[in-house]
Amino acid sequence: MKLNLAKIIKLLIVLVVFIALWWMPSTAFGIPNLTILQQRMIAIFAFAALMWILEVVPAWVTSVLIVVIMLFTVSDSSLAVLINPANFPASQRVVDEVTGEVTGVAGLISYKAIMASFADPTIMLFMGGFILALVASKSGVDVTLARVLLKPFGTNSNIVLLGFIFVTAIFSMFVSNTATAAMMLTFLAPVLKSLPSSEKGSAALALAIPIGANIGGIATPIGTPPNGIALGYINKAVNEGGLGYNISFLDWMVVMFPLMVVILFIAWLLLRNMFPFTSKKIELKIEGGAQKGWQTNYIYFILVVTILLWCFGKNLGLNVYVVALFPFAAFAAAGLIDHHDLQQIDWAVLWMVAGGFALGIGMDKTGLADAMVEAIPFDQWPVILVLVGGGVICWIMSTFISNSASAALMVPILVAVGKGMEAQFAGIGGLITLIVGVALSASFAMALPISTPPNAIAYSTGLIKSSQMAKVGVIIGVISMVIGYTVLVIIGKMGIFGLPAA
Repeated sequence: MKLNLAKIIKLLIVLVVFIALWWMPSTAFGIPNLTILQQRMIAIFAFAALMWILEVVPAWVTSVLIVVIMLFTVSDSSLAVLINPANFPASQRVVDEVTGEVTGVAGLISYKAIMASFADPTIMLFMGGFILALVASKSGVDVTLARVLLKPFGTNSNIVLLGFIFVTAIFSMFVSNTATAAMMLTFLAPVLKSLPSSEKGSAALALAIPIGANIGGIATPIGTPPNGIALGYINKAVNEGGLGYNISFLDWMVVMFPLMVVILFIAWLLLRNMFPFTSKKIELKIEGGAQKGWQTNYIYFILVVTILLWCFGKNLGLNVYVVALFPFAAFAAAGLIDHHDLQQIDWAVLWMVAGGFALGIGMDKTGLADAMVEAIPFDQWPVILVLVGGGVICWIMSTFISNSASAALMVPILVAVGKGMEAQFAGIGGLITLIVGVALSASFAMALPISTPPNAIAYSTGLIKSSQMAKVGVIIGVISMVIGYTVLVIIGKMGIFGLPAA
């Protein structure tokens, strides 16, 4: 991995900020009784944020660095010199009540808890989704499904545009938006080549893919990493830093699928008006597909069973995380995947998400989250400021960095903030409204070619100017956030998401 001059300068900036926050007087943070371990977590959080925003190294590398730095500096297996009780104030030492001897330092995190972020149930949820997508692609099932799903939309240009938006979204509900966008562009490429260069509708077709992929991801917990990050904190026990709810796959879809449909329909109306077609008909020819045989039938069966268990497994005592490993085992046992296929899993995304969970563990277990809540009078803030403000910040960040990184940074903070003003959120669905709103905001950021991989894939066609993408992306992003937060507040008042788990 090469470091050019610009990246070296960025790295130096990150290190200067990290070291400054590590060593500056604790009183400078404005948090009463800030401990040494909590101050270290602030430095680590700033390190993570700057590394992700400045993109000094790939996002997954930053996540691995976060975990390793935490293990070496704030865990119960840190370097001895860094957790020597003699170097901590008396108030931060652990004293044996019987002997009076100092036995350690208060607030150290179990190294097992930090390492467990790599095997968090949410990571398993995404792994199950990746396996489904991998087998579908390897067998050609995805192509067959695309052909079947697009066929009803006929040849009318505007209806084909609608078809591409919705079919892309349907795939993005279960497959990574990057893989979905790449696959759909493959189907669309021959069509784009056959259209005259003067056809304005070509831009609409090209933009339909990232819009469908980005918005489609909100419909399921596995559709995009921010959903999984949010659901992880929502369902995690309160004593583990979560909210203690029990939101199932179906619970999520009941709310988010209709929301997705409404936003996509509005996006379709916007695209057909901004980039009207001159060609009245578009012929689609999708080659290839799944071969007939028991393997294909088996894949369809496992796919259907998995989705049904994700939706209704809660009634059988199964949660979404446990179900996610079912297709993994089923396909492996049938010999439909091997060790070569495992190399195709998007491990970078998994490690990226793990880093965000590690930050959350650090903030919770060192007591930093509680200290922040006590230091800032969040309960005196207007609830709308925290609710919408958090979403707007995440939306802006996701425009320039990955939505996974944005959610990984924002969700732990807002969980801590929300707990400080829980009473104010009670009337609009509790903290679920706050956390889900942030996850949605991350997915609604699609104004630049760098905002999401699907945007970059669409931009690579040469049919879209960055100014056009920005205009469409901002309009759809703002409309989506307004509709999204309106829906969340309404269902929050109705209590559709239910109550915390007993």
